[in-house]
Amino acid sequence: MNTKERQNPYLLLTPGPLSTTRTVKETMLDDWCTWDDEYNSIVQEVRSELVELATAGEGYTSVLMQGSGTFCVEGTIGTAVPADGKLLALVNGIYGERIVEIARRLGIETVVQDSVELRPPDLEELKRNLEGDPAITHVIVVHCETTTGILNPVEDIVALAKEAGKVCIVDAMSSFGGIEMDVGRMEVDFLVSSANKCIQGVPGFGFVIARRDELEKCEGRSRSLSLDLFDQWHEMEEKGGKWRFTSPTHTVRAFVQALRELEEEGGVAKRAERYRENHRVLMAGMEGLGFEGLLQAEWQSPIITSFLNPDSPEYDFKRLYDLLKERGFVIYPGKVTAADTFRIGNIGDVVPDDMGRLVKAVEEVMFWE
Repeated sequence: MNTKERQNPYLLLTPGPLSTTRTVKETMLDDWCTWDDEYNSIVQEVRSELVELATAGEGYTSVLMQGSGTFCVEGTIGTAVPADGKLLALVNGIYGERIVEIARRLGIETVVQDSVELRPPDLEELKRNLEGDPAITHVIVVHCETTTGILNPVEDIVALAKEAGKVCIVDAMSSFGGIEMDVGRMEVDFLVSSANKCIQGVPGFGFVIARRDELEKCEGRSRSLSLDLFDQWHEMEEKGGKWRFTSPTHTVRAFVQALRELEEEGGVAKRAERYRENHRVLMAGMEGLGFEGLLQAEWQSPIITSFLNPDSPEYDFKRLYDLLKERGFVIYPGKVTAADTFRIGNIGDVVPDDMGRLVKAVEEVMFWE
């Protein structure tokens, strides 16, 4: 990490895009050709490394897709679920709701299990839904729902879905690379994430880590040309890392550097340890100032932390935001419908000392006391 060499005017304490190291940004100063064999070999190395990060087992492959993480979620849903398929979506935040909207737009029959924003999905209700509707073919869940910062029990959810013979899709957008998991051991069929989250790259592409035999079934299923996950994968497989359409070359090169820095840090386990410590320092400091966290501790992820806005007529989030930005910190407004909140991200090129400095800055600007 190059935290001492930062040149940014502020720390991005958001769930992505996030603060990146100077060395990640510097890799984007050179230009690369999308047709070049050297560049395509780099793409192949990235694909292999992503699989290695995801599982110690065999039978998995990966595919990169231009655009935001949502592009990859839509590409996966639109490619994996056949015309006669039925999707069960577990929802407890806006990203689960977005999945439902994607499925609706694609004309996919969908069962919605909504557990509201402040609780993880009810496993007994999931079991009843699976047993009561044999037409369900696919189950999808968001691992870390950054609406609140809740960490959903994906291992238990996937186990129940696989026991019922369903294909499992996990939206691990803001958790992959920052929380230890083994998709092979869990039997996840499709895991979706993005370059600009816990691996600490920059925006521009997402990726899907898929069970190869399940992806091979998807030929001809996609409802989209550009978001056809199978065709993108097949092109990369057959042509040595070539993308079907213009590749985000600079972003890919930055991602390669981000992968190197993840390895230098000690891998996912060490990065997860740093994120957890970021959250601990933040939570302890904010509680010491009188702020209250939104979630019960056992459901809280180390990715992003939600706090209730102070109950004071003098308090204004926009003013707090502006004052903290002047001091070098950018935080995030809340998106919860059930409570008045704001959020602070714990991921990116951020260390516990940064969280301590943020808490000190909040204390300095507490104008509503």
